[in-house]
Amino acid sequence: MLNRLLPPPTYPLTQLILPTPEVRALPNGARLHLLANAAQPVLRLQVVLRAGKCYEPRPGLAQLTARMLTEGTATRSARQVADEVAFYGASLDCEAGPDRATLTLYCLARYLPTLLPLMREVLAAPTFPADELRLLQTRLSQNMRVEHQKTSFRASEEFNRLLFGEDSAYGRPFDEASFNQLTVEELRAFHAAAYAPAGAEIFLSGDVAAYTDEVAAQLGAWQPVGGAALPPALPPCADRSQAYSTGLVTVPVEGSLQASLRVGRRWPALTTEQTPELLLLVKVLGGYFGSRLMRNIREDKGFTYGIHASVVAREQAAALVIGTDVNGESAEATRVEIDRELTRLQTEPLGDDELETIKNYTLGKLLGDSATIFEQADRYRYVVLQDLRPDYYPQLIHQTQTATAADLQALARTYLSPEEMLTVVAGGQSPA
Repeated sequence: MLNRLLPPPTYPLTQLILPTPEVRALPNGARLHLLANAAQPVLRLQVVLRAGKCYEPRPGLAQLTARMLTEGTATRSARQVADEVAFYGASLDCEAGPDRATLTLYCLARYLPTLLPLMREVLAAPTFPADELRLLQTRLSQNMRVEHQKTSFRASEEFNRLLFGEDSAYGRPFDEASFNQLTVEELRAFHAAAYAPAGAEIFLSGDVAAYTDEVAAQLGAWQPVGGAALPPALPPCADRSQAYSTGLVTVPVEGSLQASLRVGRRWPALTTEQTPELLLLVKVLGGYFGSRLMRNIREDKGFTYGIHASVVAREQAAALVIGTDVNGESAEATRVEIDRELTRLQTEPLGDDELETIKNYTLGKLLGDSATIFEQADRYRYVVLQDLRPDYYPQLIHQTQTATAADLQALARTYLSPEEMLTVVAGGQSPA
């Protein structure tokens, strides 16, 4: 008989089973990664290109080019593109990040043959209408002006600028005047150079079994638009050993009673052997609701609704970032408490209960965030784009399970020294 007073048994996570991908080399130099799962009649098709900020010759080109892909093609207007996608209950959009641009199609599997030619045309033959470009520049500029009034945005912008350098795509602030001067001709030239099939990574996941050959044929026949050479990545993006600023920097924000804090440093690449232990250490510090920073600064001091620490891993550099928003009067006390928690991790080993809790949380979160085929495809794509070892996740699980308090304390002594941190405080009252 079921005893409802007893919780169900729990078992340690020993492995994470991800679908085995099929990888095809296409004749135009792209690679097609297939992850099949017929549980639901839906699929996702993503084309990932080296067309992010690190590859743009002028700031803003990557974002504008990506956003303009669906604003008109050789045979369709922006309205026709939108109507066709909406008619089939699909979604199609393109976004450019620091390293890559990604064109993503979600649809019911049976509609892929109909939508695939549209996706290929959006990818290979956008027209970049001048009127649509001006509207987009105006809209994005207005959005950025609104964002620039927020202390959180100002803190992050200055933090990235000082951590990576303002000449780096990772640290370059938004320049509205330069952004609005970009022309259709520049977008077309960047598209011709960056949106070429050679080196593209194509990820097809979901109920794909019936359509893999068609996708391979259609996207394998995709050819580059022009012969322009892709500009190389900016050197500051690729230099992991580059020095960065440390110490305290304040950013005045007129009329703001709130202060936003960003604290962190450059961080080892994900290919580092001790990455699993480093990620575990960051979770102890501020990676979940029961973390050291949350218990101290939210629960005990009541300075904030939330404070978080995470590793932001880009392809050419990584950073530890601690972020929170507080009342301006509490900014200095919050900064002191963050330093205190960093020092505690260096000087006091974790107790057995806390170590066990964070291990269970980490492995449970990993399992919970890998439940659907699209989440599993995201994990596989992460391994591919970050150039990680194929057994990254099995090794992550193993090293998480075997990590000791002494391991984490040694890493804290190496990477969590308060004097090696950059602290940016935007808004509120400047610390004394």
